[in-house]
Amino acid sequence: MRGIAVRAELTEEWKNREVGAEREYAILTADISKTTFGLTPSEYKDLKELERENLRDHMTDLELIFSMLGEAATTEITRAQDAQGFDENRTAAKKGGRIAGDARQELEKETKKTVVTPENFLAAPQKFKKIKESEP
Repeated sequence: MRGIAVRAELTEEWKNREVGAEREYAILTADISKTTFGLTPSEYKDLKELERENLRDHMTDLELIFSMLGEAATTEITRAQDAQGFDENRTAAKKGGRIAGDARQELEKETKKTVVTPENFLAAPQKFKKIKESEP
């Protein structure tokens, strides 16, 4: 739920800052994803072998957390720099994604495990999903 709210806050910010409709939103989203994960959303969907499904529905907890961090950081940078128009917002998107990407790489270095994975949450065994759903 919070991930949806973070995304909505970001897109509302873009709307108020003279960013065009869906095409420009898609470019900015791809910039955040590329700098956070090293993959655009379409490349990410290919990795997870998704076709028309929602990528976020198939992300692991860590993937969602870093996605949210990239979007939240972008929102904060956009506001702090009073970014206006597509080009300034694109710069902010790359900076926000880089913050999340750096954090992701630090975690991967410490755990010696990659965050980006073809693992698909919805394809996880039912037993695992029930455990996750019952956690506080």
